[in-house]
Amino acid sequence: MAIAACGLLFAGKAQAQWVVTDPSNLAQSIVNSVNEIVETSATAERMLANFQETVKIYQQGKEYYDKLKAVHNLVQDARKVQQSVLLLGEISDIYVNNYGRMLSDKNYTAQELSAIAFGYNRIMQQGSEAILELKNVINPTGMSMTDKERLDLVERVYNEMVRYRNLCDYYTRKNIAVSYYRAQKAGQTQQIMRLYGNSEQRHW
Repeated sequence: MAIAACGLLFAGKAQAQWVVTDPSNLAQSIVNSVNEIVETSATAERMLANFQETVKIYQQGKEYYDKLKAVHNLVQDARKVQQSVLLLGEISDIYVNNYGRMLSDKNYTAQELSAIAFGYNRIMQQGSEAILELKNVINPTGMSMTDKERLDLVERVYNEMVRYRNLCDYYTRKNIAVSYYRAQKAGQTQQIMRLYGNSEQRHW
């Protein structure tokens, strides 16, 4: 049945139709990578001290993200699972790229940077936990689920991941807006626009 293909993203075996790339391994690798990032940024102090380590973890995860994104031969239901996992990877992408800029932004205090890191941490953690729920599609306790229950679970997790991704984007834009406001008062808007890119200004 079609819904069974959803579980293949978290199954441990490569399938015949995925000779070149096994989405199950890629999906699990993305989840593992995000969990590592969450662990590395578990405390504000570690986050500020070890951001370079976080970047290394992110870069490894991005390789999995790009490979999973390139997989096209999935049935519709499995593609919804794939998109959910990709949204988790996108959240880590938003975090690493923007927080890296924030670390060199003089408009934030060390305490504010710590708080911002904590906020990103929570969003990634919640997103990772939502993705892990998809394992209920194929684990022994989930075998009693009906097709509708499985489809509903996939749909619910996907909608949650869209919400977390949008929340991460909103959170980023609001934090950058604080810096932009402070830069405006100090007559330094050009520096901030160069730091975050002119395209960001339309969101402030």
